[in-house]
Amino acid sequence: MNLGIVGLGHLGKIHLKLVSEISEFNVSAIYDIDKNVTANLAYHHHAKICGSYDELLSLCDAILIITPTPTHFELASKAIKLGKHVFIEKPATDNPDDTKQLIKLTKEAGVIVQVGHVERFNPAFVAAKDYITNPKHIDIERLANYNPRGTDVSVVLDLMIHDIDLLINTITCKIRKITATGQAIVSKTTDIAHARIEFENGSVANLTANRIALQNIRKMSIFEEKSFINIDLLNKTTSIHQIKPITSNTDHKGILIDPGFGQQKFEILQNQPIINPINAIKTELEKFYKSINQNFPIAVSLTDAEKALQIVQDIEFQINPSVKA
Repeated sequence: MNLGIVGLGHLGKIHLKLVSEISEFNVSAIYDIDKNVTANLAYHHHAKICGSYDELLSLCDAILIITPTPTHFELASKAIKLGKHVFIEKPATDNPDDTKQLIKLTKEAGVIVQVGHVERFNPAFVAAKDYITNPKHIDIERLANYNPRGTDVSVVLDLMIHDIDLLINTITCKIRKITATGQAIVSKTTDIAHARIEFENGSVANLTANRIALQNIRKMSIFEEKSFINIDLLNKTTSIHQIKPITSNTDHKGILIDPGFGQQKFEILQNQPIINPINAIKTELEKFYKSINQNFPIAVSLTDAEKALQIVQDIEFQINPSVKA
């Protein structure tokens, strides 16, 4: 399948390298508004340098859109109307209404569109999925060193959206209430944001995103009635902790906890599931191909992306009520 890539910045180069390792794809054309970045890449990947986006579309059956978020809607719309299959790096667009319009266009054109919510394929999250049954409380923290790339949008749309997607993939019931705060510190848009999301089943999630931190952290903690799960998305580790009461016949092997006041003692048993060393970006690109040619379900659909963007919009409205104006 002939594939084109538009957008060859830092992330675009990563996608180009990885998609070139997937034999079912032939990277036939590349395009970037900065002509200086394409020559060396085209030579190494045997791809044609296109002088325009329209030229790229004429040479491809499918495209990857790895450009700044505000450009996604226009680029994806044009490709979909021409019957091209599309992979869009997250977020699909910068607002849920535009994503709904893409959903409509996709149905009319009968093409596959997948959105690059890559943390869904993080091996640490994948390893934890089988242990998640009925979350009561979830804490998610995403801290990043400052990088001017991406500050044209808020930290909620740039970073927290990763965790919003993981959250609604973990707790699937309706949201009852969202409260949020945030501040712009060095950018014109929000750099630090906190959100509390309450679900109709009583579950609660706290999300923190900070793009001016001194260290990179991407952690998710899931608490259930008799267990809790710690996921380190950055270092690709997962630990499962089971809480079990201790009786006189218990041969305890875990950490002993004595609450005192006559309450029953319990122990915490830790298990570390096997983490398969997969590349999450390559995995999502492989799934993109399988959706097109092997009729596999779309790994992350535009409908999934629209749900996440609606939550982003609700959070941003809490932080700055003028965003809906």
